[in-house]
Amino acid sequence: MNMNIDTAAIDDAVLALLYLTVHDHNRAWKSMDWDALSRLHDRGFIGDPVNKAKSVILTEEGLREAERLFKQHFVISDGKTE
Repeated sequence: MNMNIDTAAIDDAVLALLYLTVHDHNRAWKSMDWDALSRLHDRGFIGDPVNKAKSVILTEEGLREAERLFKQHFVISDGKTE
């Protein structure tokens, strides 16, 4: 699937997510917010984030919803239908 991705929107979202973890006035953690990951786990979108791995596993439902949200927020429509 070829998509025209709005990288400026992605950059804005990443910057906004960094704000979730701001501490010491202007420092932010590089990983995602633990509370948000726990909520996604509670909603059944990802596996348990509490482990030694640096990644999380998306459930089938989580993968579908992640793709839908990605397309909704970050793909620039070219006017064509799939």
